[in-house]
Amino acid sequence: MWTPEGFSHAKNIAGLQGSETLGKENPSTAPMRLVLDLKVETMTVEVKVEETKVAEGVVVPQEEPEKDVVVEESKNDVKGAAEVKEVDAAGDVGPKTVQKSSSYKEESNFLSDLKEFERKALSELKLKLEEAILGNSLFKKEGAKKKEVEKPLEEEKEKEKETKEGKESGEQEGEKKEDVKPEGVSEKEKTVQEREEEEKTEVVIEGEKREEIDRDVSIWGVPLLPSKGSEGTDVVLLKFLRARDFKVNDALEMLKKTLQWRKESNIDSLLDEEIGVDLSSAFYMNGVDRKGHPVCYNIYGVFENEELYAKAFGDEEKRKQFLRWRFQLMEKGIQKLDLRPDGISSLLQISDLKNSPSPSKKELRTAMSKAVTLLQDNYPEFVAKNIFINVPFWYYAFNALLSPFLAQRTKSKFVFVRPAKTTETLLKYVPAEEVPVQYGGFKRESDFEFSSKDGEVSELVIKAGSTETIEIPAAEVGATLLWDLTVVGWEVHYKEEFVPSDEASYTIIIQKGKKMSSNEEPTRNTFRNNEPGKVVLTIQNSSSKKKRALYRYKTKKNASY
Repeated sequence: MWTPEGFSHAKNIAGLQGSETLGKENPSTAPMRLVLDLKVETMTVEVKVEETKVAEGVVVPQEEPEKDVVVEESKNDVKGAAEVKEVDAAGDVGPKTVQKSSSYKEESNFLSDLKEFERKALSELKLKLEEAILGNSLFKKEGAKKKEVEKPLEEEKEKEKETKEGKESGEQEGEKKEDVKPEGVSEKEKTVQEREEEEKTEVVIEGEKREEIDRDVSIWGVPLLPSKGSEGTDVVLLKFLRARDFKVNDALEMLKKTLQWRKESNIDSLLDEEIGVDLSSAFYMNGVDRKGHPVCYNIYGVFENEELYAKAFGDEEKRKQFLRWRFQLMEKGIQKLDLRPDGISSLLQISDLKNSPSPSKKELRTAMSKAVTLLQDNYPEFVAKNIFINVPFWYYAFNALLSPFLAQRTKSKFVFVRPAKTTETLLKYVPAEEVPVQYGGFKRESDFEFSSKDGEVSELVIKAGSTETIEIPAAEVGATLLWDLTVVGWEVHYKEEFVPSDEASYTIIIQKGKKMSSNEEPTRNTFRNNEPGKVVLTIQNSSSKKKRALYRYKTKKNASY
């Protein structure tokens, strides 16, 4: 049975956290303040919506036996809900080339591409920001609170002193000055002291007025003073405007709070900070997508390991280290971006919930809730897409029930993936050579065999009930042939052979026939030939659906021949 705590945990992992208003969305961290009680008993679902104030979220479904659910953006960004297609299991797998997302387009940061109200809001925000910087009102004054506390105390002391003097004056009238002398302060001296205090206060005030203006205030390496004319200033300000639906005052307030948080938390020095906990197996940057966005992976299943879980969330101090580690990773990701109008200014985020810890894990739930809140408030519009994979079944109901409350801008960030469709979906956004092998791609850790210079991945379509072959020429004797191959879709029958050019020679079986599916890691194999010929990879599709095979190969010459 799912409990409210279970849904709170799911909300945190999915990056769902509240926003102040419906218009104040932050798609980069996909937040939403919703509490759901989902009970999977006799197939009934009970949902409680705590608030309908929504920001952006990411939802991912689990595998169904017959159909696949794919969320696509509406071509018209102004129109309503994102389309949800029901793709029949017997339908086609894909086209003859690697299928790419047709709806993966970020909003432009060029002034000429902005709508009139967006340009107006940007200009207004720049004016207000310039005034705030030159007027030294961008940050909270450190001494302001101190003075406010000290002032009532001084007034209280002054009143006590006046009361005491009044009593003494009443007891010994006519000897007022002499009575005050034992206290050590004459009226004349008191006047001098008061004058000195006033002068001292005036000096402090004058000091505040003469406080040096910080014209070099910046964020993520981008100068914020508009009059400096930096290309990145507009890009950064547009992020805050979009996160606040182009409401200028709200965007400026959000920026001020972000700068204050960064100052108080020493975020600018975080990149060089040595943090005690190492969570690189759970959160890491790896490769780029088809548009050049750096890809951030969140692998929650690793926290099933009790030792790692305790290391990350065991106590309050460790949870603080976890947060700093997560913010450090975000800062490292931003270092890979190009915050200029024509640059890549956001990340692609992929979250794998396979074997993620139980919703009863309070420590994880608390830490993730804090992380999501701080990320959404201080890193607006830094995630272009959120792709969630291997998500539990109840996300189907979660998405269906929340959809009416989500704005189109929020839904445009969603990608729903079944486990069986993981490879196919990731390949729409990320090239095969950048997709890790565990997700059906060709990227391996510390792989020195293939590089970007070895050419792009090729694709072969195998029609229903047909057999196709891939031939790798081996004309030079003593060469070593190396190849990678993966299948997108369900099972096919696969084998590898070396066929000599000399018909009198025998065919050599490299890999006996076996079943192969997209749930397996891609095949990598090598062969060194002792005579001219070719390696033949045979793929037999006996199903009623088309299949797609992705492959690449290279030949390494042997210097001894």
